[in-house]
Amino acid sequence: MASLKEIRGRIGSIRNIAQITRAMEMVAASRMKRAQDAILAARPYDDQLREVLTRVAAAAPEEASPLLARRPVKRVGLLVLTTDRGLVGSLNANAVRTVLHYIADRSEREPGIEIDVITVGRKGREALRHSGVSIAAHFPGLGDRPAFRDVLPIARLVTEDFLSERYDEIDIEYSTFITTLTQRAEVHRILPVERPEIGEEQHESNDEYLFEPSPEAVLSQLLPHYVAVDLYRAVLENNASEQSAQMISMRNATDNANELLDDLTLEYNKTRQANITREMTEIASGAEALAG
Repeated sequence: MASLKEIRGRIGSIRNIAQITRAMEMVAASRMKRAQDAILAARPYDDQLREVLTRVAAAAPEEASPLLARRPVKRVGLLVLTTDRGLVGSLNANAVRTVLHYIADRSEREPGIEIDVITVGRKGREALRHSGVSIAAHFPGLGDRPAFRDVLPIARLVTEDFLSERYDEIDIEYSTFITTLTQRAEVHRILPVERPEIGEEQHESNDEYLFEPSPEAVLSQLLPHYVAVDLYRAVLENNASEQSAQMISMRNATDNANELLDDLTLEYNKTRQANITREMTEIASGAEALAG
């Protein structure tokens, strides 16, 4: 049985840890609110931009932009978004698991395909290297307040790699923010840009628009911006997921520390009572021996 001094030391240490995790939970909660507001504000813009793209693409021929070009897929660039820091529960583990499943599934369905992984965030790079996945390029994390200008170099890189035919397809993995308690890792394609389908009703209303100087020229300006916006939305989704996961992780750590404090306090009281009982027994035995 541990001594009272050892138990008091453990209680003090755990109480300090609980204070730290509680403070980290509050910081993460503040960041989470800001990150959630950012992604909720970005989603309507992304959706509206897709609607504009639908109308312009419907008025342009199939070969209007090389960013729409589909060719036999021999080499894929996979952009993986994870965090720079830990303490986010299973968020990064789920992301890495999704990437490994994606690579295994594509390799099985399309023998001979090459998949180059480009990581954004230190945790993903470390975990994928540990799993034996080769990293073609790496970008550091974009911080707690990613701005649109921060993703432009990445968007420019993947766009140039696609146009130069280094890659025939560019995919991105990130964690979608669903609720504070739920984040889902998923993979979707960003290049070539999927040509949106337009319905009959939209075809009729699309006749009301005039594109100057031409639909092709508008599309050539719109598509690179759309790729950057799509990438920025993924970064914001991943950031909101990170802050939510960290807040929940720190809350669970604080709850666990408090439960452990209760158990140790009970053990301390039991040990203290046992020591008092033992000392009283020794005093009584000594007094009895002296009286005898």
